[in-house]
Amino acid sequence: MQLDPFTIITILVFLSAIFGYINVRFLRMPNTIGLMFITILLTLVVFAWSYVDPTLLNVERYILSQIDFKTVLLDVMLSFLLFAGALHTDFEQLKKHRWPILSFSTLGVLTSTFLVGTATYYLLMALSMEVPFIHCLLFGALISPTDPIAVLGILKQAGVPKKLETKIVGESLFNDGVGVVVFLTLFEIASPTNEAITALSVAKLFGVEVFGGLGLGLLLGWATYRLLRSIDDYDIEVIITLATVMTGTVIAQKLHVSAPLAMVVAGLLIGNDKVRTSAMSENTMIYVDKFWELIDILLNTLLFVLLGMEILVLTFDSNYLLAGIIAIPIVLLCRYLSLLLPISFFQRKLEFVPRTGVIMTWGGLRGAISIALALGLTAEMNRDLFLLITYVVVVFSIIVQGLTVGKLVKKATGAEVTVPQ
Repeated sequence: MQLDPFTIITILVFLSAIFGYINVRFLRMPNTIGLMFITILLTLVVFAWSYVDPTLLNVERYILSQIDFKTVLLDVMLSFLLFAGALHTDFEQLKKHRWPILSFSTLGVLTSTFLVGTATYYLLMALSMEVPFIHCLLFGALISPTDPIAVLGILKQAGVPKKLETKIVGESLFNDGVGVVVFLTLFEIASPTNEAITALSVAKLFGVEVFGGLGLGLLLGWATYRLLRSIDDYDIEVIITLATVMTGTVIAQKLHVSAPLAMVVAGLLIGNDKVRTSAMSENTMIYVDKFWELIDILLNTLLFVLLGMEILVLTFDSNYLLAGIIAIPIVLLCRYLSLLLPISFFQRKLEFVPRTGVIMTWGGLRGAISIALALGLTAEMNRDLFLLITYVVVVFSIIVQGLTVGKLVKKATGAEVTVPQ
């Protein structure tokens, strides 16, 4: 059976609408969690039904075969989602906590990458699986960044104190860009086609990706601000913000700089209250906000439905599955340890809520970005092994941590927690 791209997108939107309705009407989980849970459950039912009639399973597998999840997420959807998230982030709070956020998203990611990579290396060795250390570091790099898509979708409903929410959301907006760069750098080192990788070339690759992305984001934000300030027409101004994301992503890809970091910086600049009030009328701000909220909701629903369907690409092996289950506490412990130094350094200068490290560890959700990076591994890099481990960690993170982070916050801080709807 052949399906054209429009039909495939229609099926995904239809499933998102139906699953979203079921979740809101009956399950009442946060939408991101509910959509993923229902999709995984349906996929397992379809898989079991395939022993009677494989038609539905073949259709689902065909849809997945027509979608390059890694490309769709990292090269297309991520830019829109990060821009939308940054646009609605409290810039003043982010500015106030910029140094701990910077340390969490750089030092924290690098520390976690090496801690997780080292622990995974010895774990796999204990399970009689000989995997090169560099490949374990690749897993550490792809699983260490918290996912801004999952974090933004869940934490805002979990009753997290504003100061702590700013740190977690701010970290997630930046650390995925840093994490992707770390992953790509290690990928270059691990690739057998590269004969001469030096410390200088690695530093150059990392520097160009990170600082190039930040610089491009500043340029895009400034140019967009100047354009918005010079006119007063909400229709065109909404289109200008859309053009900023689409054009900026293409430019970043052509220049080989980090598109995620560029979109975060551009979104923060345009969403800054001082910039908004001087460049947009009140009517324009309403339309811009509503447009990007709609984009955010639509792409999130599609993304988590796709994420649930990705269970079909996994290679189920008992040792792989065991490694994935054991990796859950390893990843959590390594994240906690990676946050210790920044938290202890900044807690005297800034007001940190009680048990910040524990809450940030449990609230630092992993998501679609980790799956996308794992899908980018080659067979020689033990793709099937690390993809299953990653999927197990991500599913636990989104469903278990996502559903319980609100209760943890209430217990740790004594704050009132909004029950997720």
